[in-house]
Amino acid sequence: MIFTSEIEALVDRALAEDLSAGDPTTEALVPSDLRGESVIVAEEQGVLAGVEIARAVFLRVDRTVAFEALIEDGAPLSPNDPTSGREGDMIAEIAGPVASILTAERTALNFLRHLSGIASETARYVEAVAGFPVRILDTRKTTPGLRSVEKHAVRMGGGRNHRYNLGDGVLIKDNHIDVMRRAGVDLGDAVRKARAEVPHTLTIEVEVEDLDQVREALDAGADGLLLDNMSLEVMSQAVGMARGKAVLEASGRINLANVRDVAATGVDLISVGALTHSSRALDISLDLV
Repeated sequence: MIFTSEIEALVDRALAEDLSAGDPTTEALVPSDLRGESVIVAEEQGVLAGVEIARAVFLRVDRTVAFEALIEDGAPLSPNDPTSGREGDMIAEIAGPVASILTAERTALNFLRHLSGIASETARYVEAVAGFPVRILDTRKTTPGLRSVEKHAVRMGGGRNHRYNLGDGVLIKDNHIDVMRRAGVDLGDAVRKARAEVPHTLTIEVEVEDLDQVREALDAGADGLLLDNMSLEVMSQAVGMARGKAVLEASGRINLANVRDVAATGVDLISVGALTHSSRALDISLDLV
């Protein structure tokens, strides 16, 4: 992942949040000239994301810290296996002032755990639909301020990104349709109005809830349809109606238990907001050696 000023600012905000009053525990107990080494270790099976952000945290705290990533984002992680004696995967080695390592530890692990959790959950969805020509997408249901890194984590888990922001495409949702109807404009006319107003480079997708709306959006020339909370039966019918005419995205109440059934309907895309708003953090730790 390329570090932009946005990412650097994110690291600065996270450190300011944790160090606004310093680190009196470390300052009181750890000699400033004490040097040591530590390792970041996987304590749970999953997929890694955020290692370069962790590096940025340590270097922002202390430029003299040496951070060596042992594996890259997107790599699978395995934990300790007591039965075989196998140790958990080492993600990175860190050497330098012990005080600096301890001060940066929590912020770096927060990023690693959160982003690796997203990557790991995404990988589960991707695995669940293996064999079907469908892509798993995220949504804009991201943690405010963390969108760029959370969407990076989705990619590391094998998923794809939906719109990064509102400007990335036209998505006419139910509230837009309601507003237009109150003004006397039906769904088809809303699609045609958007086509006339926005740059030709932007695709136009319409959120539809039933087959009548599917038909209306297709007749108006929509590039894509977001099938919102449709039953599998209705979704399959929509696929038959739209084949070759528009890209179909399924969304709403999709989880690991039903995502494969959704893929079997023939949709092109499946968007899952839970990838970014509900993924559980992966267990990753830092140990002094």
